[in-house]
Amino acid sequence: MLSEELYRENYNIVFGYLFRLCRNHSIAEELTAETFLKAFSEFSSYKGGGKISTWICQIAKNEYLQYIRKQKHTENTDDFENLPDDSSIADIIQDKSMALEIHKLLHNLEEPYKEVFILRVFAELSFRDISVIMEKTETWARVTYYRAKVRILEGLGEKNDK
Repeated sequence: MLSEELYRENYNIVFGYLFRLCRNHSIAEELTAETFLKAFSEFSSYKGGGKISTWICQIAKNEYLQYIRKQKHTENTDDFENLPDDSSIADIIQDKSMALEIHKLLHNLEEPYKEVFILRVFAELSFRDISVIMEKTETWARVTYYRAKVRILEGLGEKNDK
């Protein structure tokens, strides 16, 4: 497949994916360009087992994660004491009226908390799977998820106090 054809056929998919992740048009454009540069240079490694757009989106995700890593320093892990259990967030999500509030809070949640929360709650991935995707330890995935959950629950508490 010619690189120009590959670009034309997949640009909107890759840009849309990256824009949903970062919510910033210029960053999404920059990361899309980096993604295609990497895809073109590594095209020989594409095994053809699935959709090429899926392969390119995986590259896009890695470019996005690399961008996030450059933007933030690694946070120290905290103890798991005094954290709400998983059932509390699941119960809240089951309530359709609260789902919109959670999505609003999630939209404003910074990375990597947003992505880890989405992978855990909506994609129902294990902490092990999340750690593989994010290229971190399982403990990091667990701590990041619980921090995201605490922030969302605190946000819901503030909404209910109003």
